[in-house]
Amino acid sequence: MSKPEIIVIGAGLAGSEAAYQASRLGVGVRLFEMKKKRKSPAHHSDGFAELVCSNSLRSNQLENGVGLLKEELRILGSLIMESADRSAVPAGGALAVDREEFSSYITDKIVNDPNIEVIHDEVHKIPDDAIVVIATGPLTDGDLYDDIMERIGHQDMHFFDAAAPIVLKSSIDLSICFAMSRYGKGGNDYLNCPMNEEEYRRFYEALVSAELADVKDFDKETVFEGCMPIETMAKRGYDTMRFGPLKPVGLIDPRTGEEPYACVQLRQDDRMASIYNIVGFQTRLRFPEQQRVFRMIPGLENAEFTRFGVMHRNTYIESPRLLDSSYRMRDYPNVFFGGQITGVEGYIESTASGYIAGYYAALQALSQESPVTFSANTMIGAMAQYCSDPVVKNFVPMNANFGLIAPLGYRVKGKKKEKYLAYAERALAEVRENKEKMESLWK
Repeated sequence: MSKPEIIVIGAGLAGSEAAYQASRLGVGVRLFEMKKKRKSPAHHSDGFAELVCSNSLRSNQLENGVGLLKEELRILGSLIMESADRSAVPAGGALAVDREEFSSYITDKIVNDPNIEVIHDEVHKIPDDAIVVIATGPLTDGDLYDDIMERIGHQDMHFFDAAAPIVLKSSIDLSICFAMSRYGKGGNDYLNCPMNEEEYRRFYEALVSAELADVKDFDKETVFEGCMPIETMAKRGYDTMRFGPLKPVGLIDPRTGEEPYACVQLRQDDRMASIYNIVGFQTRLRFPEQQRVFRMIPGLENAEFTRFGVMHRNTYIESPRLLDSSYRMRDYPNVFFGGQITGVEGYIESTASGYIAGYYAALQALSQESPVTFSANTMIGAMAQYCSDPVVKNFVPMNANFGLIAPLGYRVKGKKKEKYLAYAERALAEVRENKEKMESLWK
């Protein structure tokens, strides 16, 4: 390529977004993706932006932090959000997608982009003579992992993440499970498996005593709270699940006309509604134990599993010590990071970090200053500033939330929802202004 170029390592959510945003600025991208040669323990397909855990991108409401972040990315022209909206499946107030359709759309856009050269190979060392975005994800390993650790001073940080199992709809007993969304939000988008008190007791006892799978390097349960294994949650207390993913509030069992004692929800995982994932049931149980215990859930007695739940180690860097607000290394200004390896947690948060890293890496290749600032008045800017603030100590993976955004500076009448909507209104106004200034850069 004769034009200015960057290298992006990894074609997950962050890497795909980074490559796409760089291309929009007219910069050539060499995108390295290793999955056709070697897959990580969490990956199954060769497609880009593969969703390895849930198919839910979480809330679509502006009064929710990740809902606001989604809308900001839509305005800014995110490829990931474009695909998500095109491949959406029913999920109440959340945005969930057909994961194969979602990945296929992104893969097609990237592969057919004239500015992007896809290289199906593994990178063993960070290039010293190029501008690089490292978006290899939290399962980064091998020589590249060693090179990253060398540059950051060998301060390895990690937690353990888990995915929920998926079952065939045709194997679900629909005479027991009923279609309904909690509080009626979004229509009858979930299938619900109601439990009476005795059924819950038997399930709880089987779950807390079930045999766990061995997980490499798992010496203690350092888990991300937002993706906690269901058995870990159960061990925290008999009723913990009933105040979490099994809460029955807002659901009425049509067989009894009453709220069940507990309720397991199933969410559609594909556009054809042929497979459903068990919401909140991330797990470390051995596969035979998943079959035995989860088939105790009413309506899933004959469930056929198309994918069992798994747990894996996620590695992230101490971003506040290492990165600036463009996700660029302070000590190696040609190296940017994007995605979960930066310590952002969640699909959309990873996308947002990839957007900023790709944007600033491309501008650096063009020797051009940015006409906009992603400020802490916006969610995309607030997350970048949190991940680059050296004052932050005891850095842990972080979801989008309103606690990161700059204060309004005035009081808002009403409750928390009204306050958060005021944050959202201010943020979206600023993002729209940024978009107008950025449009002149897009080719």
